Amino acid sequence: MSDAAPPTAVEVRAAAEAVKAALDRHLAAVENRTGEDDPAVYDAFNALAVAAEAYDERLYDRYDEVTPFEIPGADESLPPYNGPEEPGALSVLIRRDYAVVEPGRLLAQARRVADLDPDDENPERSRAAGTSVHAALGLVFGEYEADEIASRHKEFGLEEGDSTLWVSALDELAEPGEWLNAPFDQADPEHIVIRFDVSSVFDEDEDELDETDAELDGPGGAGGEPDDLDEPDEEPDELDEPDDESDDEPDESDDPDETER
Repeated sequence: MSDAAPPTAVEVRAAAEAVKAALDRHLAAVENRTGEDDPAVYDAFNALAVAAEAYDERLYDRYDEVTPFEIPGADESLPPYNGPEEPGALSVLIRRDYAVVEPGRLLAQARRVADLDPDDENPERSRAAGTSVHAALGLVFGEYEADEIASRHKEFGLEEGDSTLWVSALDELAEPGEWLNAPFDQADPEHIVIRFDVSSVFDEDEDELDETDAELDGPGGAGGEPDDLDEPDEEPDELDEPDDESDDEPDESDDPDETER
């Protein structure tokens, strides 16, 4: 538990007023925007997110209450594109993380590579590849292309972590060797044309949505099968059809001409 003193009521009130002001600025920016990706709207949105988060924290620390809304911050989305309209070059930045989950498999692959192509100039490195994870990684990634390792990572005893790919637009291609000392420091988020992210956190979000849908689709829920209506009774009993001939035929009348003798 933190020993910091909780915010005062005045500080909570000030945070609430900051949210109100940020809302006004955001609405004004939206009303006066000059295009779909107006930077003023983006800046006002981020300011609103910061103010809302600060108010939520102070409200909770002071009164143990939370706000009913959550605004994603700037780190969850890219800023509006502000790069060249007619790029003369592009830059592709890739990051892939792996966990070494089966060191034995990795070492075996490294030994196989070393046996097929021994390093005559550095035999100690080849021998170490079968016993050192550090040396094995250097040998394996030096032998195989990164894309091939990505598609066969399980064979090397690796487990995929998060990965991302950024395609950034440039006015012109950089000079040879210009950025090699700091290859990822010049990435400008405003020049990113498209970005691909892969993470298990996205799968967890989908699982939570599926669970929610399943709860809603339960008996009597939205999307569930309606309860079976009572089926109508079987066909009504057939009515007794009238007999074609009466069961009791009328007695023949005595011949009036005949008299009792």
